[in-house]
Order: sequence, then C-alpha cells, then structure tokens
Amino acid sequence: MTGAAGATAATGCISAFGGGNENVVLPPQEDQLGDSEDLAYPAYGQEFPEFSLPNPLTDETVESTSGSRVTVATAIYATCPDECIVTGNQLAGVQSALAERGLGDAVRFLVITFDPERDTAEVLRDYGERMGVDLDAGNWEFLRPEGPDEAKQVVTDRLGIAFQREGGEFIHPSVTFLVNPDSYTERAYQGERPAVDRVTSDVETVAGEYSL
Repeated sequence: MTGAAGATAATGCISAFGGGNENVVLPPQEDQLGDSEDLAYPAYGQEFPEFSLPNPLTDETVESTSGSRVTVATAIYATCPDECIVTGNQLAGVQSALAERGLGDAVRFLVITFDPERDTAEVLRDYGERMGVDLDAGNWEFLRPEGPDEAKQVVTDRLGIAFQREGGEFIHPSVTFLVNPDSYTERAYQGERPAVDRVTSDVETVAGEYSL
C-alpha cells in the first residue's frame, strides 16, 4: 500500500492541501472531535482498516480498500427507525450529486449492516430503494457480515462504531468515512446527517487530486 505521495509520482495528482500530512489531500478536519489518535474510529490521516465482506445483492466479496476509487463508508441497520434513514437519504443524495458531476465512476459507497440476522438481501434492497439509492449505478455496495460476531469484529473493533441491541433496535453512533484511493481517511463525518454538499465537494476534491 502506498501513501498519497506515492500516488503523486504515478499520477501527478497530489497537492499540498493535506496540511503537512503526505497521505491525505484535504486539510485537517476542523470539526473533528479530538486528535485522530485519541478517537475510537479511523480519523483524519489514519489508515482505513482492511476487511472483506460479501454483498448479498451481488454475491460478490468486496474489499474495504480500493486502490482506484474514493470510498464513502458507513454502518447502518435497515430496520432503524430514525438515524439510519437520515444517513441513507443523505448518502443517496451524494450519489446522485456525484453522478450529475460525472463522478459516479470515481466513487464507491460501502454500507455495512451490523444486523446481519435480519438484514437479508431483500431487506437491504428494500432499504436502498426507500432511501432513493440508484442500485444499478454500480457504485453502491451493501456489505453483510456472516453473523453478530463478525459484525462486532468489523463495525466495532475495526471501525470503532460501538453498537448495542436493545429489543428490536440498536443504540449506535453514526459515522461516515471518506477514504482516498490509498486507503487513508480524509474525513470522518460525525452524526446521522452528513451534509450532501460537503461530502460531494470533498469527494470531488479528492477525486480530482487523483485524476479520477
């Protein structure tokens, strides 16, 4: 795995935006809740964890690291009554905005369920359609761990998103990650409502620096 500086030699695309961090394109995140090393989840300038999970809609295994596209990743459960609906709607808006800018092929969306027992392919497809996702665009991946243990291993242990089931619902924070093609975290947007304009602009900037 190469850093963004390594990508520069190959593509001539990197700039000095990263505020002295050669692995990222964007400047430091002003609304980050603390120093990157003190946060539970991968934050600005840190490597995004490697893992692979199946997409039940395509029966293909998807790697968390890309090498060729900007990644927008988050974790949800499809029967969530509030936060995950908002997050899904917002990310569908980002998908649509990037498509309008001709950047649909420069990005991929990884949406990981931490409720694999209930989130079957049919349930996830229905969730995507309700959120307004273009499932035919080829850049949206639903990822489903094999069971609760793997969900915890990936979502909590690797992504730092702790969740706890209470009855039929989960208590969980909402974090959306923007990861550059070299698998370094450019942004970790806190909250269930990542702003469509902001995420779209950030993806466009990173994609432009990598000439995607």
